[in-house]
Amino acid sequence: MQLQQAREELDRLEVRTLVVTFEGREAAREYLDETGLIWPLLVDTERRLYRAYDMHAVRLRHLWGFATMRVYGREALRGRFPRIPRADTAQQGGNVLIDQAGVVRLHHVGRGPADRPTVASVLVARGTDGEGDSAPTV
Repeated sequence: MQLQQAREELDRLEVRTLVVTFEGREAAREYLDETGLIWPLLVDTERRLYRAYDMHAVRLRHLWGFATMRVYGREALRGRFPRIPRADTAQQGGNVLIDQAGVVRLHHVGRGPADRPTVASVLVARGTDGEGDSAPTV
């Protein structure tokens, strides 16, 4: 959601964003409907990209820790409630920023649902010099 709020800045920097999910197509469609996601969503049910970027299973304390509960609480106050999970809630996610030359500029593996880099850190990794422009978010 934070990245969606920074859409104008990402567009200005010519950052192209791709969101990846390991859930099936039906769940992916529901996610698109629920979130209003503005970027392409890639379905990776075999989790090849997750493994390629060392995103495996999180530890239980990170999955349901204080930071996660705080994020869910904030979202609930905004009227957005997490859907009941139908898939592997322990699957790590993260953010990967790859420039036009294929160089990984940012590789963040989340320790839980609440562990994401700030938009500012993504923009810093991207740089503002006009070089590189691809930002897959996994």
